[in-house]
Amino acid sequence: MKSKKYIAFGFISALGALALGFSTSLLAQEPVADAPTTEASRLQSLAKFTKVLSIVEKYNVDKLTIEELMDKALQGMMGNLDAHSNYLNKKSFESMKVQTNGEFGGLGITVGIKNGALTVISPIEGTPADEAGLEAGDIILKIDGQSTLSMTIDDAVSIMRGKPKTPIDLMIVRKGEAKPLPIHIVRDIIKIQSVYAKEIGQNILYVRVTSFDKKVVTDVSKEIKKRNKKVDGIILDLRNNPGGLLDQAVGLVDVFVDSGSIVSQKGRDASEDRNYNASSKKTLTNVPVVVLVNAGSASASEIVSGALQDHKRAVIVGENTFGKGSVQVILPITADEAIKLTIARYYLPSGRTIQAVGVVPDIEVARGVVQTKESAYSIKEADLKKHLEGELEKVDTNDVKKETTKDEKKKDDKTIITKEQMNKDIQLKEGVDILKALIIVKGN
Repeated sequence: MKSKKYIAFGFISALGALALGFSTSLLAQEPVADAPTTEASRLQSLAKFTKVLSIVEKYNVDKLTIEELMDKALQGMMGNLDAHSNYLNKKSFESMKVQTNGEFGGLGITVGIKNGALTVISPIEGTPADEAGLEAGDIILKIDGQSTLSMTIDDAVSIMRGKPKTPIDLMIVRKGEAKPLPIHIVRDIIKIQSVYAKEIGQNILYVRVTSFDKKVVTDVSKEIKKRNKKVDGIILDLRNNPGGLLDQAVGLVDVFVDSGSIVSQKGRDASEDRNYNASSKKTLTNVPVVVLVNAGSASASEIVSGALQDHKRAVIVGENTFGKGSVQVILPITADEAIKLTIARYYLPSGRTIQAVGVVPDIEVARGVVQTKESAYSIKEADLKKHLEGELEKVDTNDVKKETTKDEKKKDDKTIITKEQMNKDIQLKEGVDILKALIIVKGN
């Protein structure tokens, strides 16, 4: 398939060069045909393009080379196809290879174009962007004072990436805020822990997947196997997960689903069509599952949550996801230039697409904290007496030190989620409550 694309591109370039030599007249007449064939139409379009190119080269107030004009033309064409296709010049192509193969300084966010605006899909936990307070859904209006309104995603990413410990200033627009907010961030090396697990109570496993790298299925499977006998339900947290590798998304669904379609890929060319199915050999558990999602859940996250929802294998809790359901490939056109082109769209088992629509949760829960009412007068007499006795025991300095150490150890335990932590996350709290109900129903 690639070789055909290279041949086609070379043919068009040759025709363009040939036509350029005969299209220098500002008032030249267009050829007219009553019923042009496809090939004639193609030649007419190429002639029109080269005529405009030659006019701009000759009369534009700024003196631009033919190479610069061609780059702009390609950027315009690719940028107008869809939000994710793009022309990668030498600088952009090299930057992309550094991003995928090397270590680099950055902010720790995934961005996309939504409704024509450069939008934060999600900040990655523990990164400079997360610590600076960037949120999923924030629109980046300016980067170091430069407007993003005409920027491509790759241009924006290239500017935001840089040497570690160097500063960058963003101006963002956030829903609910009266005016744009300035965000100051210091770049750093982005290191991501894609999977981590905690326990909730005695029988619930909480698994957080921050992105879909090549070890996700292995790591999640390891956590499930480690606790398989004592786990009655699983919370799968995909909030602010921007996606990643398709095979890992398929593999993660396969951990919970033993048969049927997981996702299909359909493009204009039938050779790009794919169908990915579940296998009972890879299924590890049949316990109830609740999946947490939000506006920062995109691409692979949407495939996982949507497939589990279609199979009625999990209850989806949270907010509508981002809506990124298209397939891009990088196709080199020279040794140091390429195009990123959308070649297909993903479809969930039910046949629905997530492109620009996203996954609608079964239970919609906005982010926030759990409202609790605490009153000093609600302490029962027996509890109050025990509490005061405990306070008297702390008069001894050694006892105070011992108690403090015990409390700090409990607070720093990263393997459990406490009631206090859940009360700070209403989506998680609702997910746990729903999961407990599912466990009870399954037990009956």
